[in-house]
Amino acid sequence: MKIIESFKDILRKFAPPRHDILGIKQILISNYLEQNLFRNPRYQDEKKLNKHEYQVYSQNGEDGIIHEIFKRIGATNKFFVEFGSANGIECNTLLLLMQDWKGCWLDGSDENLKFIKQKFGFMIGKQLSVMKSFITAENIEESFSSLKVPEEFDLLSIDIDGNDYWVWKAISSYHPRVVIIEYNSLFPPPIEFIINYDAHKIYPPTISHFGASLKSLEILGKKKGYALVGCNFTGTNAFFVRDDLVGDRFSWPFTAENHHEPVRGFLTMKSGSNRDFGEFMNYDNNLPA
Repeated sequence: MKIIESFKDILRKFAPPRHDILGIKQILISNYLEQNLFRNPRYQDEKKLNKHEYQVYSQNGEDGIIHEIFKRIGATNKFFVEFGSANGIECNTLLLLMQDWKGCWLDGSDENLKFIKQKFGFMIGKQLSVMKSFITAENIEESFSSLKVPEEFDLLSIDIDGNDYWVWKAISSYHPRVVIIEYNSLFPPPIEFIINYDAHKIYPPTISHFGASLKSLEILGKKKGYALVGCNFTGTNAFFVRDDLVGDRFSWPFTAENHHEPVRGFLTMKSGSNRDFGEFMNYDNNLPA
């Protein structure tokens, strides 16, 4: 017992503070990205999206990819729908709100909805609508109707840690121009994998039995009129663009074999300090006199 306590004392004495450990991890991640992404010949083609990744409020590099996609295809009504948005601080569409987009967040957690209403109250009813909803294939279009979502809008982001495939499949009356959807990167192409549908099951995000493989989502996307144009480097989200907008703007072929990124969860970390959000000014609508 004394030996164990002595060992703990040594660790407490010589281990670096937590903020130093996080700083070291950030340096290691930055070096890894520099060598394996930004200097990797696989990503030098400018039509590939990965070199454009950056993180502001997204979990990984999604903010940069979203910006690059709409730089190529343009935006129309600047309307988005995201589910589940969690508490809004770490999601794919918060940065869009700061750029005068409008849209809807849906999440099934009372705690998250309470936080959103407190933190983003100054935007709700103006730029942002929120709804508490446990999304299923049966209720998704009804939820869209309740929120007055346009039949055609710019961006749909799907991240519900489970039935993502089935919910996207169920959307038939709405035609977003871009779809972001979480995929199960554990299963590389050509493996087809889709969980059995269970409307009421909650899937822990730490398990391998969730969602669908990229190949299965590629096939579904083709049936719905979408091309797979990329995945983020951490192997978390896949990006689809509607066929009529693709042209020669993205890396062909639009297949899982070309765009699959493997599991790189060790890269998931906020660059810089923890995120927060509050009222702000921009040059478009809040420039002081």
